[in-house]
Amino acid sequence: MSRPIPILDVFFSHLFISGAKSTTFTFTNNCPFTVWAGTLNNADKPQLPQTGFELAQGASVSLDAPVPWGGRFWGRTRCSTDASGRFACATADCGSGQVSCNGGDAAPPATLVEFTLGGDGGKDFYDTSLVDGFNVPFSVTPQGGTGNCGTSGCAADVNAICPPELQVTASDGATVACKSACLAFNTDWYCCRGAFGTPATCKPTTYSKIFKNACPTAYSYAYDDASSTFTCTGANYLLTFCP
Repeated sequence: MSRPIPILDVFFSHLFISGAKSTTFTFTNNCPFTVWAGTLNNADKPQLPQTGFELAQGASVSLDAPVPWGGRFWGRTRCSTDASGRFACATADCGSGQVSCNGGDAAPPATLVEFTLGGDGGKDFYDTSLVDGFNVPFSVTPQGGTGNCGTSGCAADVNAICPPELQVTASDGATVACKSACLAFNTDWYCCRGAFGTPATCKPTTYSKIFKNACPTAYSYAYDDASSTFTCTGANYLLTFCP
C-alpha cells in the first residue's frame, strides 16, 4: 500500500507545478568555520522545505518560499553530536536535538534575519535584528527587485567588542556571543516594556549604541525602526554568514 502524501509535500508540489509565485533564499557561508543555518516560519505560514542545514566554509544552499510567507533565519555555531546522538550548538541552538530545527526557535543571543514576503502592496519587508543579541555576522542582500532594496545586516564581529558583562564564553574562554542588555539585565528600561514600552519612552542605551555603531542597518533595540526596516518587491535574496 502506498504511503499517504504529507500535506506539505502536496502544498509545495502544487506551488511549483502550478507556477505559483515563490521567492528564493540562497544561504552562503563565508565564515572560516562551519555554520548550521536555522529557519522558522511564522505561526500562520508553512515550514520551508528545510528547517536546518549545515554550511561548511564556502558552501551554499538555496530554499524556495511561497509568497506570501513570513519567518526568520539565523546561524548556529560550535555544534556537535554527543554520544547519545543528540545534536546541540553552543550558540543559537533551536532545542530540537537535530540539525533540522523542526519548529524550534533560536536561543538568544542570536543574529536574526526576519522576513515578511508579499506584504502590503506585494512588498517584502525584511530586517536584521540584534534585539536579542549577536552570535555571528549575517546579512541579507536583494537580488533584483524594486523599491528600498538595500542590504541589511551586521557584518562586524560584535563578539570582539562585546563588554564583559554581555559576553557569552565557551569552555576555551572564547567569546562566542554577545547578549543584549535586555537579555543580560532583564529590566523594563533595557527591554522597552512597562513604562518604557512605547517609541516615545524607549530610547537607545549605552549598550544598544555599541550594536548600532558596529552594525548601522541592524535593529539595536525594539523601536529602532527608522534605519533598520527595508522593503523590496519582486526580489530573491542572498543571505550571507560573515559577509
